[in-house]
Amino acid sequence: MTASEKLSIETPEQVSLEFPLAGAGSRFLALAIDSLVQIVGFAVLGLVALGAMLLPIELGSSWVLAILLLFGFLLYYGYYAIFEALWNGQTPGKRAMRLRVITSSGRPITPYEAILRNLVRIVDQLPGIYTVGVISMFVTERNQRLGDVAADTVVVHEQPIERHEMPRRRTPSGHRGASRLAAEEITLIETFLSRRPTLPDHLRTRTAARLASRVRSRLGITPEPPAQDEVFLEEVVAEYRGAGR
Repeated sequence: MTASEKLSIETPEQVSLEFPLAGAGSRFLALAIDSLVQIVGFAVLGLVALGAMLLPIELGSSWVLAILLLFGFLLYYGYYAIFEALWNGQTPGKRAMRLRVITSSGRPITPYEAILRNLVRIVDQLPGIYTVGVISMFVTERNQRLGDVAADTVVVHEQPIERHEMPRRRTPSGHRGASRLAAEEITLIETFLSRRPTLPDHLRTRTAARLASRVRSRLGITPEPPAQDEVFLEEVVAEYRGAGR
């Protein structure tokens, strides 16, 4: 994977995190799925509207039609922003393609960023079939359409690790002295643990090893073979939080 195909983030603690960037192909497949969901939604609204027009009470049908128009507006203009705000950067299409929108700093997007990137979608669609957006993705370093540039967001691949998933323990095994760690160190560990499903296998293993080695050194712990670094980090966080910190 070349440097232009991934987002590299260097944390203040000098731990490197990498996210594979989504290309035009996977993003268009996600868009196709989302468009299909929208079409189905409009078909349902159309059937309900047809039924409302046949209601014998004119006032009642008018209210139903007004509500349907509101839902139609939200389905067309708010679909992406609402889903990305509520689903942590994903829509049904992105979830199906294992894509996610994050900020260029690697943190989850906020509702404001979800709304902003999708407001500019109107421009990205011009003059049709997302021509402006595709051109923008090809000329920007991080495959960003104009909406991504405006909101400072990127779309990355999620890569669930199933074959190498390590067994997890929910409670610490023994006292490790986690209270001696700084809050910033625990935050760094928790950030890695929450983002690890998006990391390639080799990077996930290497990052876990570096973090575990640093924590063991701080706590004066000698690793016991086989060294299950992620399990160790989970136990340290559980002990630290269990102490009410």
